[in-house]
Amino acid sequence: MERKHWMDNLRWVTVLLVLFYHVIYFYNNKGVFGGIGGFGDYPEHPQYQDIVMYILYPWFMPLLFILAGISARYALQKQSAKEWFKARTRKLLVPGTIGLFVFHWMVGYFNTVVASRQGAFDGVPVVAKYAMMAVSGTGPLWFIQVLWLLGLLLLLVRAIDSKDKFWNWCGKANLVVVILLGVLFWAGEQTLVKHPRPESLDGLYNLYKPLFYMVPFLMGYFVFSHDAVQEKLGKAWIPLLACAVISGTVLVITTFGQDNTSPQYLGSWLNCLYGWLMCLAMMAWFKARFNRTGAFAKYMTQNSFGLYIVHYLVIAALGYMMKMYTNLAPWMMYAILTIAVMTIPFALNEIIKRIPFIRWCVLGIKKKKS
Repeated sequence: MERKHWMDNLRWVTVLLVLFYHVIYFYNNKGVFGGIGGFGDYPEHPQYQDIVMYILYPWFMPLLFILAGISARYALQKQSAKEWFKARTRKLLVPGTIGLFVFHWMVGYFNTVVASRQGAFDGVPVVAKYAMMAVSGTGPLWFIQVLWLLGLLLLLVRAIDSKDKFWNWCGKANLVVVILLGVLFWAGEQTLVKHPRPESLDGLYNLYKPLFYMVPFLMGYFVFSHDAVQEKLGKAWIPLLACAVISGTVLVITTFGQDNTSPQYLGSWLNCLYGWLMCLAMMAWFKARFNRTGAFAKYMTQNSFGLYIVHYLVIAALGYMMKMYTNLAPWMMYAILTIAVMTIPFALNEIIKRIPFIRWCVLGIKKKKS
């Protein structure tokens, strides 16, 4: 099968957007779970840079799950289910569990440092404190943890559709049907809206919602893995992108200031419409215009996973220290943190992938055969 360069490019570009999103998110003042807080309360201090969160959050993680579903289909055409799942376990579950105790406990340190200074860990044994920091350092690793679970689910689904009858039927979908699949996207978000819980847990539930992410993942596997569907999207990239931009503009104008990660916000029809249209538009745009590669694109294709895994330590450490220990202007903090997160993770990734055993724990890279 010919390499789908547009998918590779879309994946690493989306990862870079995730890195930039986390810079803005870290200092947001809209009540979004996590981060360290903004430079004044909303609405007295609007922090219009937070618009980035409203633009990116509705679609970039669902898009990564769609791409993961497509990739799973392609991989399972070359590997047995056993081989594929063994590789997924090493690549996803190992960094998402063992990696917490090897590397991401450092992220957890900065996540818990405020509580620690307030005496929350007084009298707690060192081993227990270390374990709590490791778990607290999960951060963006929720993505690979959920993706591993969905891989397990996929094996069951494939067993039911062992002769690919449903997969072949999905390949007949036209553009109208593909757009209307957004109803499933909306329905997946309702699973959290209709189950009230303490407001303090909204952020955690918003991350771990496999019933929602199952929808784009399985649609990637069954629908968007078809060349015919990809071609139809590519031909409609201009109207799809235009509709996405219009819906996104309306969403930002009418909802700016709200917590854009609350279940009620995410489950709104306008958020879901924009999120789905952007998923389609980005796939269509890259299919039509970016189905090529080069030296930099090849490097990013090979290393975007590692950048995603290690980047949040840079944000948590540098972002915290700048706000707590300097008098820098906010725009300087944003600039420094953006430059840092677009450079330092490259070095961290290169160092870690050269250290035996540590690279297996943190990046899921298996031992090289002699």
